[in-house]
Amino acid sequence: MIGDRKALVEALAIAARDAGEAILEIVAGGFDVEAKGDSSPVTEADRAAENIILAALARLTPGIPIIAEEEVAAGRIPDHGDTYFLVDPLDGTKEFVGGGDDYTVNIGLIEYGSPVLGVVFAPATGTLYAGIAEVGAWREDAAGRTAIHSRDRGASVTAVASKSHFSKPTAAYLEALGASDFVSIGSSLKFCIVAEGRADIYPRLGPTCEWDTAAGHAVLIAAGGLVEGIDGSALAYGKPKFFNPGFVATAGWKPPALGPFFDDS
Repeated sequence: MIGDRKALVEALAIAARDAGEAILEIVAGGFDVEAKGDSSPVTEADRAAENIILAALARLTPGIPIIAEEEVAAGRIPDHGDTYFLVDPLDGTKEFVGGGDDYTVNIGLIEYGSPVLGVVFAPATGTLYAGIAEVGAWREDAAGRTAIHSRDRGASVTAVASKSHFSKPTAAYLEALGASDFVSIGSSLKFCIVAEGRADIYPRLGPTCEWDTAAGHAVLIAAGGLVEGIDGSALAYGKPKFFNPGFVATAGWKPPALGPFFDDS
């Protein structure tokens, strides 16, 4: 287990910002888009950011395994026990390729199946979110650092959902919930919007990978939120192939069951 989690998060924030700077340099110079085996897009920026993060983690926490998206895609998956990092060097690649600013650098630490700390950095806006379970979460931007906390549920519910993966089952789920407002955005920023009290619920009725969710999940939990899997229990990590079939994140209240609406396509 990691001892000084506060110091580690500060160091991870630096690594995420360094990775973000590399991404922005590549954006300025132009880049090509390739397709991975699963047809998802990948760019030079993904790989450059991941290399920076891998080097930083190897220096900061030698011996702790790192499960990183592009390393896994290349077939390089280290053995791991109960403690390991999950890294998505450029989450929201579709938004990134499309010229949007809602993409992020994600670094999360898993202990015994749960995300215990994480950082989410949005290079295009310079906004960083961080959180440590049972300690707290914060947002940092040009205006400084501010503690964040998920909000109490009111009479109306505002939802946030995927820009690239919104589906009919998701729409049906939100309608059944009675959501009165809806925010569409890419990447792990969806977790962060709930964490800072700008929305109440984020459902994902379809597959993701654990590196997509770990950092944002950690920030939301630290801010007082809740993330549940399809079975209604806390979303756990270390699943086969690092696969999340679906989940729902809230500001801290028990969400309706996903089962009747679930889309596993």
